[in-house]
Amino acid sequence: MHKPPNNPSPPTPHPTPQPKCSEDPGKCLIIIPAYNESASIAQVVNDLRTHLPHADILVIDDGSTDNTHKAVPSHTPILRLPFNLGIGGAMQAGYRYASIHNYDIALQIDGDGQHPADQAHKLITKLTESNADLIIGSRFLPNDNDNDPNYTPPATRAAGIGVIRTLVRLLTGLHITDCTSGFRACNRDVIKAFAHWYPEDYPEPEVILLLHRAGFNIHETPVTMRPRTTGQTSIPFLKGVFYILKVTFALLLDLSRSPWPNKKANQP
Repeated sequence: MHKPPNNPSPPTPHPTPQPKCSEDPGKCLIIIPAYNESASIAQVVNDLRTHLPHADILVIDDGSTDNTHKAVPSHTPILRLPFNLGIGGAMQAGYRYASIHNYDIALQIDGDGQHPADQAHKLITKLTESNADLIIGSRFLPNDNDNDPNYTPPATRAAGIGVIRTLVRLLTGLHITDCTSGFRACNRDVIKAFAHWYPEDYPEPEVILLLHRAGFNIHETPVTMRPRTTGQTSIPFLKGVFYILKVTFALLLDLSRSPWPNKKANQP
């Protein structure tokens, strides 16, 4: 009988490839803010692993009071915040992680399942193929082969979004159709900016104005989104009017803020 050698040589380890988003160059981190999303977070993570297998995933458990952290699939990094900071604090924690670990692309996807994983490549492709620093996935832009918008919100919500869209356009000159979308991708320069400072509460409209004033380029790309089926929205219906007033005040205040250096200051 053939006997194996007493001290067989161990196999030569293969170098671990750097994580990449699809075929795009650079390390990519998917940041998933989650607050009481135990019913949906596992499906969100698993779908992302299927559609973006080379990207890294970080779940930010924003002080959840349910079992969100236990529902996250194994081998997925979780940053558990000791108490609820809101979307601004949760996302800044994610961007700081991305900056410390030298990621080239950061992709924000909500933990409630509204942002389909199969749409994420559209944001990454648009980011890498354009001169944009931030790409916003828009529910309201028509698809390439369709003249109809991807999403029709209830009348009251549509009115609120319309007010914010108009205000952003008046203050920036940009026609951003989906100012409140949390489905976004950004490059290394924006990651560094967000890691340094990020608006609190409802930051999505604010960063459009602030990045524009700092010289960053912002584009949109059409995406399809699903309605929330689990969890609780961060902007309940009854707080809609207060939300609009607060965002309006914040945007006007942002006209006097310079939280980030001008983009040109970071260029050689």
